[in-house]
Amino acid sequence: NAIPYQRTLALTSTTCCFLRDDIMKIGLIGFGKVSKNLINLIKSQDITFITSTEKRSQSTIESIKKSGIEVADTFKEVALASDILISATSPKSALDVALKYGRYAQGIYLDLNNISPDTTDEIGKTVKNLVDGAIIGKIDSDNPVMYISGKKADELLFLNEFITVKKISDNVGDVSILKMLRSTYTKSLSVLLIECYSLASGLNLEEEFFNILSLTEGDEFKNKSLSRINNTLRSSKRKAEELEEILEYFGDDELEMVKVALDKLKQF
Repeated sequence: NAIPYQRTLALTSTTCCFLRDDIMKIGLIGFGKVSKNLINLIKSQDITFITSTEKRSQSTIESIKKSGIEVADTFKEVALASDILISATSPKSALDVALKYGRYAQGIYLDLNNISPDTTDEIGKTVKNLVDGAIIGKIDSDNPVMYISGKKADELLFLNEFITVKKISDNVGDVSILKMLRSTYTKSLSVLLIECYSLASGLNLEEEFFNILSLTEGDEFKNKSLSRINNTLRSSKRKAEELEEILEYFGDDELEMVKVALDKLKQF
């Protein structure tokens, strides 16, 4: 059954949405790159963002103030006030966030964390109207792609007005599986890339290393590789958490490369 909102948001003739008030409120739990970029990309006079500084670091509080979005005293208040509540924290905190605040969400609960289908299932036991989501591509880019799945996923397709949104299925967990498969490949590959780059640098052949690979990998290979290397080193702890989720879900008997990549990430 549809959530009993008072009116439909008129962004386009094809927009399907759900509001209790004249202005849609999108709540944010977590205020990292994902949340900041969504604020930058989803701009409409009919939409406002809300978060809280509850138990946040001073740097995060300053970042929230600079964003100019609405601030509530607690995340419980954010959850109660939001038409869409977005969790974009970390794999290890995703379930705890859902248990603490997701149960108060009256609208859509969109989980964008890199978590396993098992964790998504656990969240679904507590949270109503759960939509499984993932941001694919560079998180802070101008054109990220959001994949979503779940019975309520159709109600988020209006976001195509601002970013590319692709619905996978009505099954909560399908996007989580795709996220894990992608992470299995990309994070293991990133660690191998770092090792190769380190070897080339030690031999003073880094430029030649990128040039020779660009012959088969494309002209943008160098820039994309350096970006991937920097991102991996900068976010090694979070990426290690994601690989731990992968090993826990799939079992580690046949994932030798993932285990090696995890060990390496913990050393960075």
